[in-house]
Amino acid sequence: MSWESSAAYYKDLNLGVERRLGGLHSIRTVMASVEFAEVNALGRQGRWDEVAAILVEASLGMERAGADFLLLCTTTFHRVADEVEAALDIPLLHLADVIAEACKAQRLQSVAFLGTALAMTEPFFLDRLASHGLEVHVPAPQHHELLDRVIYDELVHGKVLGTSRRAVVGLIDDLWDAGAGGVILGCSELELLVHQADSELPIFPCTELHVEAALDRALA
Repeated sequence: MSWESSAAYYKDLNLGVERRLGGLHSIRTVMASVEFAEVNALGRQGRWDEVAAILVEASLGMERAGADFLLLCTTTFHRVADEVEAALDIPLLHLADVIAEACKAQRLQSVAFLGTALAMTEPFFLDRLASHGLEVHVPAPQHHELLDRVIYDELVHGKVLGTSRRAVVGLIDDLWDAGAGGVILGCSELELLVHQADSELPIFPCTELHVEAALDRALA
C-alpha cells in the first residue's frame, strides 16, 4: 500500500520468476498504486466504505487489464478484502490464508502477530488466522502506538532504525514468553526492520510468503 511495500512486492515477484525459470524471465503483472495518504486518512476516520470503493475501482481496472487473480499488497487494508473480492470475477489470494498455511506447515498452534494498531485490534485479519485453528497473540495495547509510529513515521519513508529494531524485538520476546511459537510480521514494512537473525522464534514474513504463493499459482 505504501510505495516501500509496493516496490518490495514488484522486486520479489520478478526475482522469484527469475529464480524459478532462469534466463530473462520476468513477472507478467498489472499493478495499481493508490494514493496512500488518502486511503490511510479515510481508514483512520473509519470511512471504510470509501476505502472499499477506491480499492474496488483499482481492482476492477486490473481485472479488465487481464489479471488472473488479485493480491492486496497490504495487511491493514484487508479490512475491505471481502468487499473487493465480491466485486470481482477473479479470485483474491487472501494474505491471512497464505500465512496460516505457512504456520501450520511448521506445525505451530500458537503464533504472535505484529502489525498496525488497526490490524491488531479489529477482527478482520486475526479472526481469519484463527479460523485455521491458530491461537494468535498480539502485543499489549500500550505497545500499539509504538508499532504505528515505527511503521508510519519511519518504515514507510524507508527509515530503518536500530533503536526501533531493538524495541520490536523486545515485543517479540514478550510474546514468546506468552506462549507464541512463531512470529507473523503482519505488515510489509516490518520486514525491512526485523529478520530471522533477530529472533530465535521462526519468523513469518508476509510479503515473502504472499509472493511465493502468488508465484505458485501463476506458474502452475
